[in-house]
This record gives sequence, structure tokens and C-alpha cells, in this order.
Amino acid sequence: MNVSLSVWLLTVAGLCVLIAADFFIGRKPHDVSIREAGIWTAVWVVLACLFGVGLILVGGGGPGGEFFAGYITEKSLSVDNLFVFVLIMAKFAVPSQYQQRVLMVGVLVALVLRAAFIAAGAAIISAFSWVFYIFGAFLIWTAWKLIQDARKGGTADKHEEYEENKLLKSIERRFGVADRYHGTKLWVEENGRRVMTPMLVVMLAIGFTDILFALDSIPAIYGLTQDPYIVFTANAFALMGLRQLYFLIGGLLKKLVHLSYGLSVILGFIGVKLVLHALHESGVHVPEISIPFSLGFIVLVLAITTATSLWAAKRQEQE
Repeated sequence: MNVSLSVWLLTVAGLCVLIAADFFIGRKPHDVSIREAGIWTAVWVVLACLFGVGLILVGGGGPGGEFFAGYITEKSLSVDNLFVFVLIMAKFAVPSQYQQRVLMVGVLVALVLRAAFIAAGAAIISAFSWVFYIFGAFLIWTAWKLIQDARKGGTADKHEEYEENKLLKSIERRFGVADRYHGTKLWVEENGRRVMTPMLVVMLAIGFTDILFALDSIPAIYGLTQDPYIVFTANAFALMGLRQLYFLIGGLLKKLVHLSYGLSVILGFIGVKLVLHALHESGVHVPEISIPFSLGFIVLVLAITTATSLWAAKRQEQE
């Protein structure tokens, strides 16, 4: 798509309005009910679908199909990321009424980081077409690692405990951390010294964790489309509903025991697609995988994974 600067600015402005509205609605700390989470999850999904339909009307089936394939892929990867978010919340004992604020800020940090990764990826791809080989190989390796992790205990048990990375630990040592939460405050005075609150620490933990998530999600979506506008908007819509999705399916996460297998198949498929595309760009006559086939394959894998996960969880409960 030939997207003008004005369209980019309007899109970013529109997303900022949506984020501001979401922040205004959830500005008061409170426990999020299933009903509230369900309504807002549906709102974000509908908005994403409307945007995708708009792309189809303006740019045709190609860009629209790429958006939906990218959005579904990023959404499914974000569900897997929720497992880590649950562990982070437990590690820092975040009070339930403050969890939505943590996730809201985490999503904002994730959007900024993803935008930087997307811009870097677009620049690299435009300069070096061989980078598709690297992206493809990385996704195939990631798919294999997911399978290995899943075989060790399933999706629900693959992250037994969240461990703070060295960077986060060094920041904590440098600035100090208060011994308790102080509402939504990020900094407080303690013994004559300005220190971080646990609220800021957990926000940083989620932000740093998203850097790792972006390492597989950005190459994955670039395997479905090389259009930076579609890559950015698909990521934005997938992330902006993440906070509500956390509260909606938090109790169901442990039942998605086969999610890692499904994601490994999807990432492996996209990795192969990237390698084929790289070979095609190099002048080798190989078949390329179309977007309609990719979209159908991704949806089918997720449907089968969800169905088998729920069936396995039900059998386990009956035993």
C-alpha cells in the first residue's frame, strides 16, 4: 500500500484517541469484572475488524487479508505472553485493583517498543532482502524451542517462576525499592531518599519482557506482509485489547495446554513462508504461499489447538 504521511498521522492520532479513552475509562483503580473485560475485549475486536474491512474497501483484498492474518497471529502470540504477565503479577504480588494500571502502562511501553522494532525491520528489509533467510530460520528455531518447552510440561507449566533479569536488578539496586505499594505512585520518599515503588518495578518488568516477545512476533508478521503500515496497525490492535483479555481469560489460561504446539506450527509455517519468499527474491523458482492460504491455515491451527486444549483439560478434570 502507498500510505501517505497524512494517513499515517491520522492513524496514529486515532490510535492515541482510543488509548486515551481506554485510559480515562480505567483511570480509577478497581477490580475488573468478567463482564467489563468481556465487553471491552469485544469492543477492541470489533474495532480491529472494522479497520480490516476498511482496508479491504480502500486497498483491496490483499492488504485486508494481510492485516487479518497479521492481527490473528499477533493476537494468538499475545495470549501466550499472558502466561508470563500472570507470573510477573504473582512475583511482585500486585494488588488486584492495580493490575489494570500496570497492564495499561505495559501496553503503552509495548506499543512504543514495537514501533521502533517495526521501523528497524522495515529499514533492514528494504536494504537487505537476504534478511528474510535470517527471519525464516529464526522463526523455525523458535517453533522448535516452543515444541521442546511444551513437551516438558505443557503450556501452563512452561514458566514455573518469573526471574528478574540483570538489567532490572541493577536498576533496583541503583534507585532502591519501597517495601510496599503506595497506590499507583511510581516514586516515594523513604528515609530521606527518593525510591521506586513496586508498581514502577513491575511496569519495567513487563516492558523489558515485551522486548523479548517482539523478537519473534515482529519477524512473524513480516512473514505475512512487508507493509510497515499493516505491520504497525495489526500490532497496535492486537496489543490494545491485551489488558482486557488478561482479565477475561486469566482463569482459562491453564486450560490452553496445547497452545504452544499451535503457536509452534504457526511460527514454523511462517518461517518456511519467509524462506520461500527469500528464495523467490533471489531468482529461484519456488512456489510462494498466498495470503488467503496463510490466513486459513492460521485460523484452522488455532481452532484445532483450542478445541484439543479444552478437551484435554476437561478429561484431566474428570480423572
